[in-house]
Amino acid sequence: MIDSVLLIGFGGPTAPSEIRPFLEIVTRGRRIPAERLEEVVEHYQQMPGGRSPINELTRAQATSLERLLRAEDIPLPVFVGQRNWHPFFHETLAEMAAKGYQRALGIILSSFRTEASWDRYMADVAEARAGIPDAPEVLFAPAWGLHPLFVAAVAAQAEAALTEVPEEDRRWTPMVFTAHSVPVAMAEASPYVSEFEQAAHAVIERLEHPRLILAYQSRSGSPRDPWLGPAITDVVRSLAADGEKHLVIVPIGFVCDHVEILYDLDIEARRIGHEHGMTIHRARAVNDHPEFIAMLAHLVRDAR
Repeated sequence: MIDSVLLIGFGGPTAPSEIRPFLEIVTRGRRIPAERLEEVVEHYQQMPGGRSPINELTRAQATSLERLLRAEDIPLPVFVGQRNWHPFFHETLAEMAAKGYQRALGIILSSFRTEASWDRYMADVAEARAGIPDAPEVLFAPAWGLHPLFVAAVAAQAEAALTEVPEEDRRWTPMVFTAHSVPVAMAEASPYVSEFEQAAHAVIERLEHPRLILAYQSRSGSPRDPWLGPAITDVVRSLAADGEKHLVIVPIGFVCDHVEILYDLDIEARRIGHEHGMTIHRARAVNDHPEFIAMLAHLVRDAR
């Protein structure tokens, strides 16, 4: 029987002074070109207050989940632990141990599974537990990227963005679903692409919309290594060249509207579209949408 819930997130800087230390943690051991790292620093600096909203959004998910569980007579505390910034896994697990919690359900807040988005989180949680006396056991929830309630949440956000398109153009406006690009070799060793494709098709079927395109965003590795494509920027240029006037982007591979969405889609992709006479409508990530929170609660009920 579980006695607590641990939302396992990415984390992000909360002030300009934290940007570079945060990125050093994120890129440790990876072959990231220095110029690319400086580009990402600038992306964060362009955000309001020079900070990422991901911590606040993840906490909002935790608060909403705890409230829903309480309403369903499952009064479990919901904690947040993050891989790349405070509260780090070891900080949250130490807090849980001090409060006497012994068995937590860990929910990884990554839509689709690959080594970078899933396995590393599990390994880091295990490493953090090993250094904490009486750390709670962490049982991991199963993959949820194809869960009907997640599909419903994404569909609701996508439909809201689609209604921004003039009604006469809405039916045939392309909908581009995005996920984080990863190295091809990593993707081939995981169900990442398959889960992305299946989830996007499930959403488009729910919406009964005829035009679906898949793209990848936020590539950050060495330009010498093959990564998943096509890039969202290339897709935007191609659709604009075809004469499309509107485009809806659905970031199904992300659960929070954090910097990789706010910059790569809202600034960069939107700028490219504007330069080519095309208006981009971006669906919000699921954030704390009621259907997404209901899905998290469903995972908790199944683990009890």
